Amino acid sequence: MNFRFYYEKLVDSEEYKNFIKKNPKAYPCSCLFILDREHSGEGNKVHFDFWLPLEKKMNSFRVDGKVEFMDVENFDSRPFEEISTEHDFNLEDYEEMILNRMGEEGISGKIQKLLFSLQKLKGKEFLITTGFLNNLGLIKVTISVDEKKITNFEKKSFFDMMKIVKGNKNKEEKK
Repeated sequence: MNFRFYYEKLVDSEEYKNFIKKNPKAYPCSCLFILDREHSGEGNKVHFDFWLPLEKKMNSFRVDGKVEFMDVENFDSRPFEEISTEHDFNLEDYEEMILNRMGEEGISGKIQKLLFSLQKLKGKEFLITTGFLNNLGLIKVTISVDEKKITNFEKKSFFDMMKIVKGNKNKEEKK
């Protein structure tokens, strides 16, 4: 999956052109790519999110089939930083980096899905990545887009996540 290919598909669409005409101050603030390795890419998805500063809300476009406008429920009204649209990376290259790191860390399991979220934090762009493994494992990876390298790599299990949820629930019940 190539960033540039999907972005060009978006900006060439009538949906996008109508949106920008109505919202000239809107800017891209994130992009979500879902790589579905469990079903040979059938569940791949691409979303570009746009921040509307005057309305303090986000809208999204699904780009993996025809381009489709979508409202987004906002959980945060803080302004999001504008991401660059000049990227030309292939997500398979980052997937290969992740697979190599998994090998170095001795992590077993096969990737079923990878969620890549392109975001800008404090002026730097990152791919915040979550990988779901077939052995109920989970990997959390942060990739610096500028440096093209992994800056954070963490393995968790589904059961670790359950402990966190269960632990928070027990704390609230005691209050």
